[in-house]
Amino acid sequence: MKRSSMKSAVLIICIIIVSFVSCKKTENPIKFPLGTFPDSVISLADINSSYDDYNLDIYQLYGKIYFMFSSNRGSSGGQFDFVQGEISFVFDQTTGEFGYDNIISNDAFLTKLINAANTAGDDFGPYSLVSTVDGYEYLLTASENPDGNLDFYYFKNRPVFGSTLPDILGPYSAKLLNTSDDDAYISFNTNQDSAYFSSAVGGNFDIYLKNRPEETPIDTWLNGAYSSSVKVDSINSTSEDKCPLVYKDIMLFASNRPGGMGGFDLYYSIFKKGKWSSPVNLGPEINSSSDEFRPRLWIHTEFSNNLLVFSSNRTGGKGGFDLYFTGIKFPE
Repeated sequence: MKRSSMKSAVLIICIIIVSFVSCKKTENPIKFPLGTFPDSVISLADINSSYDDYNLDIYQLYGKIYFMFSSNRGSSGGQFDFVQGEISFVFDQTTGEFGYDNIISNDAFLTKLINAANTAGDDFGPYSLVSTVDGYEYLLTASENPDGNLDFYYFKNRPVFGSTLPDILGPYSAKLLNTSDDDAYISFNTNQDSAYFSSAVGGNFDIYLKNRPEETPIDTWLNGAYSSSVKVDSINSTSEDKCPLVYKDIMLFASNRPGGMGGFDLYYSIFKKGKWSSPVNLGPEINSSSDEFRPRLWIHTEFSNNLLVFSSNRTGGKGGFDLYFTGIKFPE
């Protein structure tokens, strides 16, 4: 009996110990619930070439991030055509370590779109959006017209689903916006009722605004008769101001105005009380003594800051203009 009681007591103690161990909370390994893009400027070295690579747009397809950008690599420094690349990010929520990969890609849909958009002349400034009116995806480009000036052209297609590639309709001339001078680098606001773009119709490149009735399809609007656009006086200077990107109440753009780091710098402005604020230089952490062009933003809800991608001909690259990225956070 004593031996049996002792065995029962030992068994009970073991059960208590096991229960205590199993119920004890394990330490949460997640120390960084949100990722962070590095605040240093990083070259997309596996996408860049020894020629000029710039003026990109960002696509998100199949959960991946793709770039469409202009490059003269295919002509060994001559004509600019559109090329595609892919980038992926990894963030360790335990250690906080950030990693990335970038490659020249060959996505079937982007290949079809690029083949439709490339012309016999230079092709710059791709910009894509999905219309909230008709559901089409639009691509707007700035390509050489027969007179040698840059004009806006647009393409449209149904959204990509599965392995079936949609038809690409276009190119169509954006008659509403095109002038007798260079017109390039368009960007719509979040509501798609305002388009900002660059034009040299006044001599230098300046940033202009054209409003769109919200119920009017984008293709119908772009195909309308030409009418002059409004110059955004609070943004423009007596120098060259170009490549606007509008995201919510922020505008990013490039300018070679006096007081910068050198060449073209990237600036931002905030829309408040019905007007764009005085531009602010993004500073020496991003700008250099060389040129910085065509800023683009990518927003990810699992990161605490935003991804800024741009092009620069700064020293240390592969040659000519290269593509770079960095993390950025704007004032509230």
